[in-house]
Amino acid sequence: MSATLCAFDELVDGEARRFDVDGHRLAVVRIGDDVYVIGDRCTHQDVSLAEGEVDAVAKTLECWKHGSCFSLESGEPSSLPATRPVPVYAARVVDGAVVVEVT
Repeated sequence: MSATLCAFDELVDGEARRFDVDGHRLAVVRIGDDVYVIGDRCTHQDVSLAEGEVDAVAKTLECWKHGSCFSLESGEPSSLPATRPVPVYAARVVDGAVVVEVT
């Protein structure tokens, strides 16, 4: 299922924003002209990743609560305490809008 989230220009470069789509909690990150979408729940605890800090160089999103970093490309954690990945969703910009594939 495809879902339109927002206009690409509404996303702040280097920041994350939370969206809820069809029962899925998503963290959407803009880095330059690219957009990444991962699951918004830290796998260590049920904490919103969208409230965390983006590392644009490493392409990671850090959980604000305990510091686990998750890859925006694979969802894999690169630091403890999280040991399980978060889901990653395909996203693209279509006519200036961010569209995500939610399965």
